Amino acid sequence: MGARRGWRRAVLGFVFLWFFIGGIAHFAATRVEMGIMPGWLPAHRLLVLVSGVFELLGAVGIMFGPTRSAAGWGLVLLTAAVTPANVDMWRHAANYPAIPGWALTARLPFQAVLMGAIWWSTRPPRRTIS
Repeated sequence: MGARRGWRRAVLGFVFLWFFIGGIAHFAATRVEMGIMPGWLPAHRLLVLVSGVFELLGAVGIMFGPTRSAAGWGLVLLTAAVTPANVDMWRHAANYPAIPGWALTARLPFQAVLMGAIWWSTRPPRRTIS
């Protein structure tokens, strides 16, 4: 059980860093973040800032036991919500010459891996009956 707990903590730490750093990027590089949003979405700046707030809230929320599960589900939903931007980037790879095509392709299955990591690391621990 100790090894599983260690892995869970490591994955939780990865998820925290992913969303904490990503959330900060929404404010530190707002224009860059706006540039990856699909054209059909309105209010790019507002959506980037709001999603940045939710990334930061989720990152902080998963670090505390009482809010971990709810914050985890929020991050799963947020990850699903931003997946269309990743698909749009992949479909229009020529618009992102600084990003290798393989990285844009890898981002798509990584979304599923990330959602699995969020769910696994934030779900309540199983209670064992003694």
